[in-house]
Amino acid sequence: MRAVRWITEGVTPRAAMLVAGVLALQLGFIASYLAAFHAPAPHHVEIAVAAPTPAAAEQAAARLNALPGDPVHATAVASEAVARARIDDRTAYGAVLVGTTGDQLVVASAAGAPVAEALIAVIGKVDQAAGRMLQVSDAKPLPPGDQRGLAGFYLIVGWVIGGYLVASALSVSLGARPATRQRATVRLTALAAYAVASGLGGAAITYGYVGGLPHHFLKLWALGTLVVFAVGAFTMALQVVSGIIGIGLAVLLFVILGNPSAGGAYPAPLLPAFWAAIGPWLPTGAGVSAFRGIIYFGGARIGLPLLVLAVYAIVGGAVTLYFAGHRPRLADEVDAL
Repeated sequence: MRAVRWITEGVTPRAAMLVAGVLALQLGFIASYLAAFHAPAPHHVEIAVAAPTPAAAEQAAARLNALPGDPVHATAVASEAVARARIDDRTAYGAVLVGTTGDQLVVASAAGAPVAEALIAVIGKVDQAAGRMLQVSDAKPLPPGDQRGLAGFYLIVGWVIGGYLVASALSVSLGARPATRQRATVRLTALAAYAVASGLGGAAITYGYVGGLPHHFLKLWALGTLVVFAVGAFTMALQVVSGIIGIGLAVLLFVILGNPSAGGAYPAPLLPAFWAAIGPWLPTGAGVSAFRGIIYFGGARIGLPLLVLAVYAIVGGAVTLYFAGHRPRLADEVDAL
């Protein structure tokens, strides 16, 4: 009884709830990675199919679309040039060029090395069963310093971590809720300056370590600035609305949900449906997609990822400014625990 009394007197309900929340986040982190990565398999990987005649292309695409488990989604196109253009504009992960006695598979490792490997395995098995030869070429190879294509993923993760950590640090040192809009503006301005420095540092480190990376330093710096500010501003908003719980919500959103679904380790066509669906709408996934588009694909299809990041930045900043000086009911209830 004495031990129980000592525990109950020494541990407040608020502390107990915080510890329970940390445990839930920890277990959620483990569960999220295992759920997303325990059995990666191709699902509806977009590929283009070209052949000497339209009828042959349609027949080849139909055979591929009939494969058990739907590993690919093949679309017949008019020519090899069109097939390669679909890779360049990121509407296809690869292309099958049908020949008379064999086929050529064109992959794009820069769009995701695991997807390229999966396509080689799937199409190779099909051609082997049909007694046809298969040649493989890489239209978008990865640089020597990043042969698995993970540099961009780790860079974005680092920027995301920096964004919510700096917001959390400001909250711990200055309070979760700015007392006035003027103070909120100062806090957001400090975040913007931090984001510029973080974007510069991350881009410089990446180019320093990764040999052969196509040179788009200024664009990468700008991307990093946007990622850090978007995550930081949204984390500030979560803290303003929900108090200290906002830090946990940021970890849930940006780490537990954001990292496995980002398409870095395994792109979306290899992930379970839930993770593939949420990835593009979270900052990490949007950042990874924008990185690949900027560095390897000449800016193709980066509009939506940049828009997603901009929305997080705008909403985060607006909510922070709106609630500055106003105490949300949720924050009062949390602090009263």
